Amino acid sequence: MPRAPGNLAFYRDSQRARRSPFARAETFALIRTSLASLALVLGLSQAQAAPVDATASYVLTLGGINVAMMHIDLDDSGSAYSIGVKANVAGLGAVVASGTANVTAKGNSSGSTLRSESFSIETRANGETFKVDVGFAGQNVTSFKVDPPVVEYDRVPVERGHLTGVGDFVSAFVLKGSALDKSICDRRMRIFTGVERFNLDMSFVKDDEATSPRTGYQGPVVLCSIDYEPISGHYESNEITNYLADQSRILIWYMPLGETGYFIPYRVLLGTSMGDLSMVLVKSEN
Repeated sequence: MPRAPGNLAFYRDSQRARRSPFARAETFALIRTSLASLALVLGLSQAQAAPVDATASYVLTLGGINVAMMHIDLDDSGSAYSIGVKANVAGLGAVVASGTANVTAKGNSSGSTLRSESFSIETRANGETFKVDVGFAGQNVTSFKVDPPVVEYDRVPVERGHLTGVGDFVSAFVLKGSALDKSICDRRMRIFTGVERFNLDMSFVKDDEATSPRTGYQGPVVLCSIDYEPISGHYESNEITNYLADQSRILIWYMPLGETGYFIPYRVLLGTSMGDLSMVLVKSEN
């Protein structure tokens, strides 16, 4: 099976990673993990085709220490959508380097699910810039570019067959539904980040209630669990990838976004070898 042009992984450069605890692999792994949560954070569920202009802000903590802020903007005309994400990583000693990430996803929103047309991400950390651009048509990848290219050694090849029936890293989590109930959790996300191909299987855990006055929402939520399955583009010896696949727990609590008919995550919790990575809503407007 021919290998697809370009590369997909959990943003790992094994040589640079050894020189810095959070250089290419760890920096982008945190941003990826954050964006994984963030992509979950963008699990926006539309019950009607009315235009929507909404924003949400989240604080990201690692082991209880604030490490990042994320701001999300969603615009949906009823036929086309655009999602913008800005993340600022403050850093945490030798564990997490400071950096930024900017994500844009666009596509068609007229059907029962969002259909990706373009996805781009640019991260900056440790004086380095990393860019990914992906094009889609009919849930298939039509093009992708990674700059600089990732290292091939120890990497599971991305085959052409892996690039069909997929969504981008953000739009795959834009969920459509009619109510805040267990059906929100009943889905499989087939994701291509521009670096890695993986599946996320979501399942219902329980109905819950958000009560903390320190967050941006109090009210009913639905708790879902997520299982991560790497397909290709990752490194077989990557500890982060293996931990996520074999040991990590990923939980997400969904809340309604006002009266818009959308549902967004109130909280995301991801277990890591460095402690719990948590993202909590602090503000939303619609």
